[in-house]
Amino acid sequence: MERPNREESGIVSRRGFLKGAAGAAALAAVGARGRTAAGEAAPAAPALKGRIRQASCGGAFGRMTFEEKCQTCVRLGLKGIDLVDTNEWPTLKKYGLLCTMARTHGLTKGLNRKENHEGCLAVIRQRIEDAAEAGFPNVICFSGNRAGLADDAGIEACVEGLKQVAGLAEQKKVTLCMELLNSKRNHKDYQCDRTAWGAEVCKRVGSPRVKLLYDIYHMQVQEGDVIATIREHFQYIGHFHTAGVPGRREIDDSQELYYPAIMRAIVDLGFEGYVAHEYGPKGPALESLKRAVEICDV
Repeated sequence: MERPNREESGIVSRRGFLKGAAGAAALAAVGARGRTAAGEAAPAAPALKGRIRQASCGGAFGRMTFEEKCQTCVRLGLKGIDLVDTNEWPTLKKYGLLCTMARTHGLTKGLNRKENHEGCLAVIRQRIEDAAEAGFPNVICFSGNRAGLADDAGIEACVEGLKQVAGLAEQKKVTLCMELLNSKRNHKDYQCDRTAWGAEVCKRVGSPRVKLLYDIYHMQVQEGDVIATIREHFQYIGHFHTAGVPGRREIDDSQELYYPAIMRAIVDLGFEGYVAHEYGPKGPALESLKRAVEICDV
């Protein structure tokens, strides 16, 4: 398994960020804001071990402007935000943050059908180029829905499509991650709904830059056995998402997964990518996100 170094992954070190005038100004702005536009008190930054490089998706921040989301990332020690539109990338860079997973094509019409390849691959190629230029590490992709398609045929089509962009991803040192989603509750008929299926796609493509986005919430709902499954297919996993089960809410003790054990397993495997929080908070978003960061900082 290829392990890109920090320079190749586009990771901005906090020390290097703080040395820059722009970074210092951004941090000063964070310190000057005691509350968000939603009126929540900004939580104190936790002292992190940092063995898990954490990020977040937009929903976990609650009602904030994008600038406030970036300020919260800096305060809490998050490295970036997943699934940010390209027009917001300059703001991320202003705060020394990454788009830890870049958007591409739609979810239901994906790479499992050859008639979708032209449109999907055009977006993927452009986003790989964009991410490489910005110094961002990952680009997402999706299998698409089955719509009666056999699993073997879906694998073959995904492999054929991904092989057409794997070389560019390798050249640009950007990792393309196909997301695992449950088809049991949230994404009916989605085809990449089991880890073994996604791992088979990655195996056949045979590129160190084509991997899986292992969404812990989705795979607990779909198949369970999370830690053992992560260990079995670790070489094909490039990114993680978190959320509580059931309900896709906080990852605290109100739900069935024990995230400290999952994070320790990921650390023990030597994971060097990002773990992004993707849940909808029930309570105050800032305090909830601070707690999530602490829970995963094993």
